[in-house]
Amino acid sequence: MKYIVLVGDGMADRPIKELGYQTCLQKAFTPNMDKIASEGEVGKLRTVPKGFLPGSDVANLSILGYDPSRYYSGRAPLEAAYRGIKLKSREVAFRCNLVTLKFPKSGNINQAVMEDYSAGHISTAEAKALIREANKKLGDKKIIFHPGVSYRHLMIWKNGKNKVQCTPPHDITGKKVSRYFPAGNGAGVLKMLMEKSPYILLSHPVNRKRIRQGLKPANCIWFWGQGKKTYMPAFKSKYGLKGVIISAVDLTKGLGICIGFDVINVKGATGYLDTNYIGKAKAALAALKTVDIVYLHVEAPDEAGHNGDIKAKIKAIEDFDSKVVGTILKGMKTFKEYRILLLPDHPTPIKIMTHTDEPVPFAIYDSRIKRKNSGVPFDESIAKRKNKKVFEQGYKLMDYFVKGG
Repeated sequence: MKYIVLVGDGMADRPIKELGYQTCLQKAFTPNMDKIASEGEVGKLRTVPKGFLPGSDVANLSILGYDPSRYYSGRAPLEAAYRGIKLKSREVAFRCNLVTLKFPKSGNINQAVMEDYSAGHISTAEAKALIREANKKLGDKKIIFHPGVSYRHLMIWKNGKNKVQCTPPHDITGKKVSRYFPAGNGAGVLKMLMEKSPYILLSHPVNRKRIRQGLKPANCIWFWGQGKKTYMPAFKSKYGLKGVIISAVDLTKGLGICIGFDVINVKGATGYLDTNYIGKAKAALAALKTVDIVYLHVEAPDEAGHNGDIKAKIKAIEDFDSKVVGTILKGMKTFKEYRILLLPDHPTPIKIMTHTDEPVPFAIYDSRIKRKNSGVPFDESIAKRKNKKVFEQGYKLMDYFVKGG
């Protein structure tokens, strides 16, 4: 038996007036996802337990079969795991975004507004130069900055504070940042670094060039998603299956590392709307020849949701359907027996441009079982169906998927 999990990050949404009170998932043309729903088993699950902030870290941890209340320790430690950063017991990892703030004429950061949580999806090469400059000017023996991909980076704080309250920058687009600066024990150090960063970043040649080109400057750093080293049992010890993970995002790749999955990096996988969808699908099919399970994650719908871009989100969903799900459906026929799990990790509603903890739809296709749910589409309406499977504890879905129901 071969298993594949297809995750369209942030695909789920709420009804949108401009779409006639349909969601992007309902409006999009998705014949391949609809095929899985109409010929498989459908249901809904809660990937984000009550009391947790909704995010891809908690949600994907749940989907992989791990109870967040036992194993979640923060987003940044997962990203650190993928990058090979071995956290010590007294070290705290922070996610460090390069962002674009809109400053008033006075230049007062307390009056600044979060214009773009991704600094215009700055290139990795540009970002690396800026983070290295930040580490040179702001880092020391206790504070170390590590460059990552595009706007996504890490800061490691030796003997740092883990309980400080931080806000994800994608939650506050268009809002004054002063209300969302770090708060609590340790906040002073973080705020000081954030306040100093514009003076360092704006004078760098990378940003001077971006401004000349009419691009958004990466003019501030923003800390969030902190945590300490995480420990969790290997997926193979839980389920007896050898797996790989395919994603463009360090977070999900880090999750894979932490549970003993191999990571496959696909050329052209960007974590954005221009990602190499077909390349990821082909890599998944190739991997299944030697492993038992593949976890294939696509970030693009989530990015469109954070940008509040209806057209882009529909396009991302349709690309996911045709280029990923369609390719997988055709390719899986080479295997004798297989199961496919299809789902979003969480909603990223267009109108609020951030994650929510609402339940998401899922569908499971089993090559051995021929079901007929005539006319059932893969979208949020699954949650209203009477003949659906329900998982209030999302981490239990993997048990059900692997063991065959």
